[in-house]
Amino acid sequence: MAEQTIREASENTAEAISDATQATATLVQNAGKATTHKVLEKATEYKDVYTTVHEMAQHFWERVPYLLIALTVFLIFWLISKVFKYFVVKTLSGRAKRKQNLVLVLNRIGSTFIVFIGFMIALVIAIPGFTPAQLISALGIGSVAIGFAFKDIFQNMLSGILILLSEPFRIGDEIVTGTFTGVVEDIQIRATYIRTGDGRRIVIPNANLFTNPVTVNTAFVKRQCTFDVGISYQANIQDAKTIILDVLDQVRTIQSQPTPSVQVKTLGDFSIVLHISWWVDVKEVGIGASIDEVQILVKEALTTKGINIPYPIQQLVMDQTTVVPGSENNGLTPAKSEF
Repeated sequence: MAEQTIREASENTAEAISDATQATATLVQNAGKATTHKVLEKATEYKDVYTTVHEMAQHFWERVPYLLIALTVFLIFWLISKVFKYFVVKTLSGRAKRKQNLVLVLNRIGSTFIVFIGFMIALVIAIPGFTPAQLISALGIGSVAIGFAFKDIFQNMLSGILILLSEPFRIGDEIVTGTFTGVVEDIQIRATYIRTGDGRRIVIPNANLFTNPVTVNTAFVKRQCTFDVGISYQANIQDAKTIILDVLDQVRTIQSQPTPSVQVKTLGDFSIVLHISWWVDVKEVGIGASIDEVQILVKEALTTKGINIPYPIQQLVMDQTTVVPGSENNGLTPAKSEF
């Protein structure tokens, strides 16, 4: 009986071991299959990536000749734009001295258009499936967004073109806009560059110049110079005017027409103010230099003829009364001395 029990237990143990071994083998086999499957999947992915990169590289090398041709075409059109600018300047600069801004417009718009045409042709060569209609369609789709994003840029560009065409001022003119005064150095499509008297460069957006008032100091050849001088009330006004007019007649840079003038501007608190005006050719002399010269000569002439140029006189009154203690209310009025 005991032997039978031991035999059965041994058989059960052997069966359990066999089942466990079989289960282990099955697990190992399944794990191996799963690992092999994953390895195959990764290998397939790497193969696809390699194939894609290889095809892209092969396609790129196939396109290299077209890219070189496209680059060559673009460079040719760029050189054509430079030649166009040279011939425009050579042809029109001598014939249209008063239309230098028109030359700038033709230069910049014409050369930009030529470069744009070259870019479009180069793009079609580099990308055979591309057509200008596709670009126009894309621009149409994004025109609203582009318009909002580049509103200020487009406004300045349009203002720059209108300024160049209408010529309210030209390069070399002295203008005043806002708080800035300077000589126009360059008028570009987006902005205008001016040089101030103290050597600074100011970049002004063209939209500001187009919408705001601009004073052009050099719009005309002749400009008026003025300054005021005061003479004493004891002086003879007609004599003073004659002396000043004689001085103006002796200055070579002062224009005879319109004639210089001396007028009584106002009767001031301490002097009779005379307003002196004359005209100069800005090509011959600067405004500041002419005013400086005339002021010096007028002052010397009036002083030589005995006509005083008065200045404000203040009278200082000082109280030198010594107050004795106990005599504040004795009714005496303090004495004053005047100087």
